Amino acid sequence: MDDQASVVDPNSPVYVYVQVADDIQARIKAGQLQPGARLPGERELADQYRIAYGTARRVIQELRDRGLAQTVPSKGTFIVEPPAEG
Repeated sequence: MDDQASVVDPNSPVYVYVQVADDIQARIKAGQLQPGARLPGERELADQYRIAYGTARRVIQELRDRGLAQTVPSKGTFIVEPPAEG
């Protein structure tokens, strides 16, 4: 992932963690992130998006809640097959 700070609009009424999760979800749908791909760690994600570490942690939780990612202890967070739409 390149520097993604431009996707975050602090003046938006949408929470920052939702903006970042939406960006990652769009990258998954576009095929830029494939199932099985490892997401950057929380600190690296925070650096890339220029957000707080706690916000990056909330992004990962949001992706898990959406069924897009799975965290494996001591291994990292990985993209999973997206749920069937319908």
